[in-house]
Amino acid sequence: MENVMSSNVEVLEKATTEKTAAGLTTWSLDNAHTNAEFSVRHMMIASVRGEFREVTGSLQLDKNNIEQSSVHVQIKTASVQTNDASRDAHLRSADFFDVENYPEMSFHSTKWEQKSDDEILVRGDLTIHGVTKEVTFKAEGPTEEVTDPWGNQRIGFSAKTKINRKDFGLSWNVALEAGGILVGEDVSIAIEAQFIKA
Repeated sequence: MENVMSSNVEVLEKATTEKTAAGLTTWSLDNAHTNAEFSVRHMMIASVRGEFREVTGSLQLDKNNIEQSSVHVQIKTASVQTNDASRDAHLRSADFFDVENYPEMSFHSTKWEQKSDDEILVRGDLTIHGVTKEVTFKAEGPTEEVTDPWGNQRIGFSAKTKINRKDFGLSWNVALEAGGILVGEDVSIAIEAQFIKA
């Protein structure tokens, strides 16, 4: 009897593993159709927005069991753009991203959770300036698969989160005479990503 039960368990485990493997699809991030944006308060009165132009990554997606999915993203810190050359140079300096010593930031997911039909919580490790912290993105997607004019299958995701830049060692600031600080500490991050099926 014990041998029969053991055999049944092995068959079930094998079937589950095969089903999970069969449901996983591999996707590559399309940098040309991906926006990695951020915004931060300037002088306590308005938000300044910027983006990173060089983003790479990969996605393992299981639509039938979203908890089995994973995503990995790398961003070149020197690709920061805010439409102001002097500000961009300052952001690349040792006061902020210190791109010579920390040329990349990254996010590696550790857990996916389906909260509703149109919201997924993607938890993972975000590394900026050599510091790694756990953050959670609120994500929408994946979209339905579409085929572009060149025969590539594509899907899209949207994701948002908010971090405190001081948690990652980005603490440079200037006190204002009237009170407050020049650059806010909270940074909102928004990503619009397209992936191409491998």
